[in-house]
Amino acid sequence: MRTLVVSALAMLLSSVAVAADSELEQLSQWMTGAFSSEAQSLEDPDFRHIVLHMARIWPARTDGVWLYVEQAVAEAADKPYRQRVYHLRRVGEDLFASSVYTFEDPLARAGAWRQESPLADLGPSDLSERDGCTIYLVQRDDVAFEGSTLGRLCTSTLRGATWASSEVVITADGMVSWDRGWDDAGAQVWGAEKAGYRLEGEIRGTLG
Repeated sequence: MRTLVVSALAMLLSSVAVAADSELEQLSQWMTGAFSSEAQSLEDPDFRHIVLHMARIWPARTDGVWLYVEQAVAEAADKPYRQRVYHLRRVGEDLFASSVYTFEDPLARAGAWRQESPLADLGPSDLSERDGCTIYLVQRDDVAFEGSTLGRLCTSTLRGATWASSEVVITADGMVSWDRGWDDAGAQVWGAEKAGYRLEGEIRGTLG
């Protein structure tokens, strides 16, 4: 009887693990690829044409999914204004985290998303985490992952800001990303004012 109970428990835990991996895989696939806000920029000139590339790195690691992230204005795609590494992992039953990291001399690695093994010469020890800038995501009815940073924890000194906020909705078609900077009084000092950037793209990633 005890053997049957142990076996049943093992099967249950295994099925939970598979489900967890499946959800993380879906999130990573939806975040991996090439994205553009061109359609939004044509509809509303207040939004610029932004291009975003996210590529899987270090696939042999078992501590979650790591992505190289590169974002640029379309007319200066070879000079990205943002280069990061994201670390995706499950932190709760229905909760995922995307931690944000920087690395030295990022412009020297512009276009790394084109490589077969981006940032292969780096590892987590070469990164610096942006404390407080982790985005926490919840899956919404199997059609979207939605989340944000927490409160004023993500510090920023850009254009007079003291803290920054990031909100994101990720779907199979792309994502809406809204990054804003705020001063001590809570006034917005940078970032889109109307809404987030609508970045449309194609899925091309896998977890494995």
